[in-house]
Order: sequence, then C-alpha cells, then structure tokens
Amino acid sequence: MFLREITFPVNRLKGAGPSAQRILGDAGINSVASLLTRYPRDWEDRRCTILLKDWNKGPVCTVVKVLSHEWFGFGRMKTLKVHVEDESARAMLVCFNRPFLQKQLPVGEQIRIWGKFYYKYGELQATAFEIENPGIQKDFMNPVYPLSKELTHNLLRRLIQQALDQFGSNLEDEIPQSIMVREKLLPKKEALRAVHFPESMEILEQARNTLIFEELFYLEIMVGRRALERKKEDSLNKGTEGYPSSSPGFSPLQINLIERLPFSLTPGQEKAIGEINADMSGPWPLARLLQGDVGSGKTLVAFLAALRAVDEGGQAAIMAPTELLARQHANNAARLLEPLGIRPAYLTGNLKSTGRSRLLENLAAGEVDIVLGTHALFSKDVIYRNLSLVIIDEQHRFGVTQRQAIVAKGQSSLQQKNIPDLLMMSATPIPRTLALTVFGDLDISVISDMPPGRKPVKTHLAKESNAEKVYDFVQKELEAGRQAYFVFPLIGENETSGSILKDAVSMAEKLAKEIYPQYSTALIHSKLDDEEKRKTMEAFRAGEIRILAATSVVEVGVDVPNASCMVIHHAERFGLSALHQLRGRVGRGRDQAYCFLIYSDQDILPGINPLNLSEEERSREGRRLMVMLENRDGFIIAEKDLLFRGPGQIAGIEQSGYLKLGIADPVRDTDALIRARTEAFGILEKDPCFLLSEHRCIAEVLERSPPFAEVGL
Repeated sequence: MFLREITFPVNRLKGAGPSAQRILGDAGINSVASLLTRYPRDWEDRRCTILLKDWNKGPVCTVVKVLSHEWFGFGRMKTLKVHVEDESARAMLVCFNRPFLQKQLPVGEQIRIWGKFYYKYGELQATAFEIENPGIQKDFMNPVYPLSKELTHNLLRRLIQQALDQFGSNLEDEIPQSIMVREKLLPKKEALRAVHFPESMEILEQARNTLIFEELFYLEIMVGRRALERKKEDSLNKGTEGYPSSSPGFSPLQINLIERLPFSLTPGQEKAIGEINADMSGPWPLARLLQGDVGSGKTLVAFLAALRAVDEGGQAAIMAPTELLARQHANNAARLLEPLGIRPAYLTGNLKSTGRSRLLENLAAGEVDIVLGTHALFSKDVIYRNLSLVIIDEQHRFGVTQRQAIVAKGQSSLQQKNIPDLLMMSATPIPRTLALTVFGDLDISVISDMPPGRKPVKTHLAKESNAEKVYDFVQKELEAGRQAYFVFPLIGENETSGSILKDAVSMAEKLAKEIYPQYSTALIHSKLDDEEKRKTMEAFRAGEIRILAATSVVEVGVDVPNASCMVIHHAERFGLSALHQLRGRVGRGRDQAYCFLIYSDQDILPGINPLNLSEEERSREGRRLMVMLENRDGFIIAEKDLLFRGPGQIAGIEQSGYLKLGIADPVRDTDALIRARTEAFGILEKDPCFLLSEHRCIAEVLERSPPFAEVGL
C-alpha cells in the first residue's frame, strides 16, 4: 500500500471522535494520509535531563515537585502561578489561561516538565511549558507540528502514533529500488516513522532526506511528463500542414525591423531571438520563458518573435496583465511594425461594441496579424484565423487557467488546430532554483545585458524622519527639468483603519499644495478608471505632469525616459522584487537616476513601533533593504527575496498548486532538487512506457496525482 492510498477518514483511528475530526478537518486533515504527511517543523529532545539551574543551556527537561499555588490578577485576568523545585533550583510556572492546572498539579505532586525558562522580577519562571508523567521514559524526540486554532500537539502526536501503528508496517516504497540505493534512502515505512518520532539525530536526518528527495522526485516527474505530453501531442504535426518548415535564422520581416532600428540589438537580445527562432523552426511548439531585467529590451524580442510567426502565415497574440501595459505595447507595435506592413490591433474588455465587433471579424478573417491586449484576448467570442504564437508578458500575474485559456484559442483556430508556440516573459527575475521547479519543462532565455548608454540607478536609504532631505534633492532634479515618482503602499488613508502609513491620495495633495506647489502633480492607482489612468500616464510621459504620486500600479509598463527620481515611502512594506521593479522605472534615459527607499522609524511617534515588529523582525527588514542598496542585479535580488519571502510569493505561483510540498523546500534543498530532476528526467527520457510498465509505484502514484491542468501550464 502506498501512503497516498490510505484515504480512510481520520475517524477510523481510536480517539478521533466528532470533536477531533472537526478540529483536524479545520486544519485540512481529513484522511489518514493527510495526517501522516503533517510533517513536524521541529523536534524536541526530551531524552536528556536539563536541570533548572541550567535553564540557559536550552529547554529545561527535569522532574520537579509542586511546592505551592498562588494567584494574581482579578476576574478574567486571574492567573495561576505554580511554585516548583527540582534537585538544583526553584522556579515558577505562570499558567496564563490554564486555571485547570490547579487540579492537575496538586501540591506535593511530582511531574516531568519541559519548557523554556527565563528570569523575570528576580524569579526563574516559564509561561510556555508542557507537563508529563515522570514515569514515562521516552526513547524518541518529540515532534513539534504546525498548529492552527484548536489543534494541539497532544492530539496530533497521539493520532499519528496510532496511524503509524495501524498502517505504517504495510507501506510500500514508491521510488525505484535502483534510485533508493544510489541516494541511500530509507524504506518508506521507516522514513515516515522516523520523521515523526526519531530515535536519534542521525536517523532523523536520513528520514528527512528520504522524504524530501521523494517529494522533489515526483515534482520533477510531473514537470517532465508535462513536457513529454506537450511534445508528443504536436511533434507529428509541426513541419507539416499548419506549420511550414523554416530556417532557424532571421526571417525576412525580422531582418527588415532590425535594419530599421536606430540602434543595434544587444548580445543578450540576439542570443534570445536566436534561441526562439531555433525553437519555432523545430519539431515541436516553442515553450520558452524569456527573462530579463527591467529595461533589458524583452518587448523588442517579443515583437521579433511575433514577426516570425507572421512570416510563416500565422497570427500572434501578446497578452499583458493591465490595460496600461497592453496599450503601451500596442503603441510601440504601431510605431515599429506598421511601417513593415504589419496589421496590429488592440483588444481590451473596455473596447466599445461597434469597434469590437469589427475587430473580431478581422481577427477571424486573418486581417489582423498581431493582436495586443489583456484578458479579453481569450474571451469566448474571440476567434482567431491562425493563432500560431502566444506571448504572455509579466506571466506571473496570470493564473494557470488564464494561461491555458489563451493557448486553447490557438487549438480552436479556424485554419490550424495545433498547440501554438508559447513565449512567456518576466521582468521579475526568477532564480535558477525556482525556474527548475516551476518552469522545469520550459526552455529559458535570459537577457543579462542592458542597452548601451544607460547609467546604473543610484539607490539611497533614508529614515522617514529624514524625508525632507530627500524632498530637497528631488527639488533640484525638478528644477533641472526632470520628473519624479512618489510611491506609497496604500491608496487612501481609510484603507487600513488606524494606520500611520502614508497613502497616495493624501500625499498627492500634500505634494501638490505644500511641497512642490510650482510643479504639476497627478495621482494614479488601481481604483481609477482605465481611461483616466491612460490619460494621466500619457500626460506624464509627455512631460505635462512633472510629479506622479502612485501605488505599485506603476511597477510595470511605464516607460518615461525623463523621470530621474523614484521615491518609495515605507519601503519595508514592499517585496524586494517589487522594489527592484519600481527602481527600474527610472534610469531609462541617459541622465543619472536615483531611487530613495524611505523606511519607517520610531521617530514618527515616540515609543511606537509603526509595524508592530519585534527587534529581530526589524533587523530582518533592515537586512532586506540593504540588499537593494548593495545589489543592482535582478537575479541576485530575486535569490535574496526568495530566501526572505519563500518561493510562492516571489514567483506568483502560489495559486498554481505547484509548490504544495509537505517537507521539501526548493530553496533550501537545491542540491536534492537537482539530483531528483536528473533521476526523473533520466527515467522519462529512456522510455516513458518502461516507466509505466516496470515501476508500478510511479505509475500508480502519478495516476492519483492532480492532472497537469491543476499543476501548472
């Protein structure tokens, strides 16, 4: 029996009555399998005695005698204090919200206690502790689980122990024996028991390594299978009807555009378009992720890819997450591509019905070569004549089903029914670790250089109490004829009740009336009408507006070469990747540009911590901002952001279900990830049929895995 096959409800276990079942269900534990894969986050070694006098050497684990009871406070705040002693010292147990311990700890009773002690008011005391019968001698370390609401360690430990006793001995290994030998993995039944109740640090490490490798192995098996499914589905079709054979070199339209450009492609752009061309002329559809720092020229590469699709008789769709960015792409396409005879079109949900109907007719008739827009590109009434290339900009802002929907439009085209080529773009650099995990079935191109002539943006950190100095510096830049962004974490002051954070609405008014009254100021945020946002951005781009107060809505798609200052208030509220994106909005011309990261400090209101952070957390926030000060490389910043925030948030893939791992961490376990990927792809490349026939374990587990549509595009 495989672990995932133990789908019996938890009430099959003794002691898991209706109340326990409800508590477990609230925590997402509904089956014995989900109970056993509720892996510990830590382990407590209670096998060794640590006396009260040695409280500073680690958690105390000793047998104590109850000396007396004492109460302090009144009413609901009345709290029990229990005086105890062992052979070395006396201490106090402060029992907040646990008055019932008065009966469980009668005077004169001996108990084993485990907990962290500290000195306060001249007494050695503990508020977080656990008590046990002193006669119980444990031969394993206590697991510490992630808890929620009413879920307790006692309930989890008791039921997991029962589940292991009842089902653990019959568990089968799920990884081929040859791989288990090479990786020195434990049998599944031993690993599962050892990870919950380890008898030593050595066996715990082996168990963790086994389960981590297994999770990553199946993750990479699914990545590999996804790639094989895509290639198998269309490998017989490409190069025949609907997919004219072509050379991997530059196509005529691509050459025409490159010759008309007033500048040369960077080496990174040349390499990227070369890789894309090679894929588009290959035996199966292009499936590539194009990464490049802000301002590296990804859009031009996307246009070149679209021109190749048009040269081969197809249509291209370029999808952006916002109307602001989609319109900017459409304007650039009109400027660069229309002189080549290309027929671009702009499609969004706000297009008026008459214009929309005519556009959809032209699209279905093949009279539109390249369509640029937002989510409207995959609306039900949108039909393409021959959609052969899909380009998704800022791909992390789209969900899995949205990406699938636009690709499906190619399969339902009037002229060809095959999977279209897919190019996804990201200006948020994705670390290699995460790329292997999430986009492991895609080829990856990286534009690592920048157009010549641009100066690196100078970054400065400033406390909120020193913001006036920043404003004075920006004043000089404005006097020199340049423009500035001011970015805030909130839209309006009522967005978060009681917040002392600056917001875009009130600060736009202050900037206009008090700080820079001689310069035109405008406001932009996500709640404004799209047409109003468009007009505001066009006025800012034209220089009619000198100061733009905004939220992070300007993070992508805003290209104003004359803007030289980016001022971000409460920078500690933004992720590193978002800060890097915002910094990339300036420095797009030839003038020196500056980014000021203004962070909250206690000088705002004496004695108040604006973010309610501990000293450790404040130190962590400080280290995060120092990353921006010390690094300009987006990939290094992304790696750091990954460590600070975790893989789901940085790549925007939490929604995909792809990284719902129980014990593995792709960042921490990079070495295991690479080894697991090698083994998984090695099996798949040899013979997928061999995998299904000889390794029942893999075949059956994968059959029960989520379909590819749920795992990711």
